[in-house]
Amino acid sequence: MVRTLAAALALAALTTLTGTAGAQSHAQPDQLRRAIYSRAVEGRLQLAVYLPEGYAGDRRRYPVVYFLHGLPAAASSYEGADFLARALTASGRHAIIVAPQGARDNDSDPEYLDWGPGRNWETAITRDVVGYVDSHFRTIRSREGRAIVGLSAGGYGAVMLALHHLEAFSAVESWSGYFHPTDPDGRRALDLGSPTANANASAHAFVGKLRRGFARRPTFFSFYVGRGDARFRAENRSFHRELTAARVPHVFRIYAGGHEQAVWTAHAKAWLAVAVDHLARPR
Repeated sequence: MVRTLAAALALAALTTLTGTAGAQSHAQPDQLRRAIYSRAVEGRLQLAVYLPEGYAGDRRRYPVVYFLHGLPAAASSYEGADFLARALTASGRHAIIVAPQGARDNDSDPEYLDWGPGRNWETAITRDVVGYVDSHFRTIRSREGRAIVGLSAGGYGAVMLALHHLEAFSAVESWSGYFHPTDPDGRRALDLGSPTANANASAHAFVGKLRRGFARRPTFFSFYVGRGDARFRAENRSFHRELTAARVPHVFRIYAGGHEQAVWTAHAKAWLAVAVDHLARPR
């Protein structure tokens, strides 16, 4: 049963008090490394895949949480998702976590966008990665079985990939993210070359369509930011006001702390649990 909004927020408040102590007491989930060929980026992409407890011993299909790391990043940054797997295990939920590579050493800040042949990162994630995972693991192969979550630039990527592909994801969370493409420092907007391209890469441009879009395809949409996050706090508050004015259902929270790992670790258990609670159960 999907949790009510009040229960979701209560869970988020609880995690502020408990921190990561619960997560550290659980065993490390099964972890796999995979390399796939992606036509979208004309090369190999690495994945970290975390399987839930019990996966090997049953034949059930599981929901999947796709996690996008922050940018700028190295090709190996996808390896930093272990804390999420521990947090999800501690929450008692059962889902597969997939953390795909989102950058290369010579392309450190692609913003999870499609730039053209050999550099189409959005298509790499939404088509090549999702297709591989659905064909090689026991997943629930529909939007009801997929969430997309990201932190910092990965939060921006998660929101844009979800808004561009509502047919693919039914839950989206941004942790300390932003809502328009930025330069590597996160302080200036990127100009993608045309008004159409700029609008298509900005979540603000989608606000007027989201109430109807979420009505047609029910979507759990949530985001948070640290109170001390000087770069992204203002835009998160502004986006919350825009969504509220447009009567788009969403969850927005502001927490103590800045743009830092301590914030993401402290709230990972609660926010992952809420995302999974809005997906189909293992079956």
